Amino acid sequence: MGIKSWLQQAARTLKLAVKPGREEVWLSIKISLLGIGAVGLIGFIIKLLSWAIPGGAASTSTS
Repeated sequence: MGIKSWLQQAARTLKLAVKPGREEVWLSIKISLLGIGAVGLIGFIIKLLSWAIPGGAASTSTS
């Protein structure tokens, strides 16, 4: 596949692309925020569990 062919395909793709509507953008934002929140919550729960379990990896005591 040459550069000319690739450029033609890229131009064809850009011609078919349409700007998303307000509702579609808002849905994407909500889904992204929900995913970020879920990952953060899972990380927070893991951190709480590591504090609650004695001798866990988060222990900073030295002998």
